[in-house]
Amino acid sequence: VQLQAYGGGLVQTGGSLRLFCAVSGVSGGTFSRYSLGWFRQAPGKERETVAVISRASGRTYVADSVKGRFTISRDNAKNTVYLQMNSLNPEDTAVYYCAARSTILSHMPVTAEEYDLWGQGTLVTVSS
Repeated sequence: VQLQAYGGGLVQTGGSLRLFCAVSGVSGGTFSRYSLGWFRQAPGKERETVAVISRASGRTYVADSVKGRFTISRDNAKNTVYLQMNSLNPEDTAVYYCAARSTILSHMPVTAEEYDLWGQGTLVTVSS
């Protein structure tokens, strides 16, 4: 199973970016059973949860720091998870990682430690 994140880049404050994460090596049926998440790590800081989406109902969790600005979604037909990022500010500058939880939990996994499949990351830089 491979996760490939795309869409990062340089954007000015107030701008938008859409990140994509394509998951390969699994069937659509298997992908639909994955919980999926976006995480980020800024220089000198620990990795933090940005947003996650559950495997079944599509229920989402969004961190307070990005609530109202970022939206996570998934397309099970395309084995892809998205992160729409609006109203970006310099504090959003980080490497963004997508991740998948390949086994089922009784709750929606929110922390990075609960995810076992990771992509390589894509850099988002927001200039002031």
